[in-house]
Amino acid sequence: MLKGRSILLEEEEKTLAPFAEKSSQSGFRLYPEEEHVYRLPFQRDKDRIVHCQAFKRLEYKTQVFVYSVGDHYRNRLTHTLEVAGVSRTVAKVLGLNEDLSEAIALAHDLGHSPFGHAGQDALAELMRGNGGFEHNKQSLRVVQKLERKYPDFPGLNLTHATLQGIMKHGGDYDKSQMNVIRKEEGPSLEAQIVDFSDEIAYSSHDIEDGLEKKFLSPDELMDVQLWRRQYLTAKQKYPTIKEELILRTTFRGILNEIVSDLITSTSAKLNLHQIKSLEDVHNAFKERVKLVTFSEPMESEMKELKSFLLQKLYRHRDVSKMSDQGKEIIFVLFDHFLKHPDSIPTSYLEREEKEGRHRVVCDYIAGMTDRYAMEKLKMEGILWAPY
Repeated sequence: MLKGRSILLEEEEKTLAPFAEKSSQSGFRLYPEEEHVYRLPFQRDKDRIVHCQAFKRLEYKTQVFVYSVGDHYRNRLTHTLEVAGVSRTVAKVLGLNEDLSEAIALAHDLGHSPFGHAGQDALAELMRGNGGFEHNKQSLRVVQKLERKYPDFPGLNLTHATLQGIMKHGGDYDKSQMNVIRKEEGPSLEAQIVDFSDEIAYSSHDIEDGLEKKFLSPDELMDVQLWRRQYLTAKQKYPTIKEELILRTTFRGILNEIVSDLITSTSAKLNLHQIKSLEDVHNAFKERVKLVTFSEPMESEMKELKSFLLQKLYRHRDVSKMSDQGKEIIFVLFDHFLKHPDSIPTSYLEREEKEGRHRVVCDYIAGMTDRYAMEKLKMEGILWAPY
């Protein structure tokens, strides 16, 4: 039996929780399109995101280590895929819309600049007084304006539910009806799941990359409760296996424990506050009730883990050196393109009259990969040497 649109919509109604975002209620777009015969709106959003240029470029954008450090470290693309995987798992177990959570996860870092958070800091500094820069706002800009794949509309024309999920609460977004609704109703549960999945993904996989690079040591990590508990459990269960496999088992144990805690704690909150509908979700937001949450012990342990990573990995001398070099490259490129707009592609430059040269230069650089930014220095004949 072929499952056409009507059957797929019926299945959503039957299988999703009453407080989940459903295609029939939330799958509308700014530019009306004919619905697909066998793909529901959020699945189409996922496909559009995966096929866009900004998504492909994530492979050569920094997570913690620049691409040239090695082949086995996370980059912005692998991080995104891990966030999508966690989001889908949590959404499915809670009866939420898996496709929507996954779509938001796949798009959440599309606006990230080259060289990770150092690149974002550089662009934020350079754009001060000219509209600013923040990668979540840039992600929304990418899918609404910068991607050019369709003849009938700018951007990807994603559903409002996906766009609102990309918008981080509290961010200063352009005035629009969608932003008004977002501020009144708050983020969907699917969007909140993605925020937590992002935190879970980077907190767990950055440990693995730090150990792989030998910027962290297992002995140091014994001061972190999450690590110590899972490491000792793995050693007790497998007393004779090699240390490398003990570490791999510990990574998996940590990820599984955090995800499981998020699921059970969120489920308990939904039951406690008797969440039975989307309206209940919106009312909880208005009353500042957190529905998606860790347990108090896990929240404390996550803070401990993130504090450890900040001190021992993100502020490691060599990581800081890579970050400083990335910022310097962006400063140099930004100054060059402000003075030489003829070097900017026409697809960006055509918006200069409406949005100003600073925004055009910012869009161009934010879309670059680490590799392309470094190559662009040579292509433009800019003298610069790493220090």
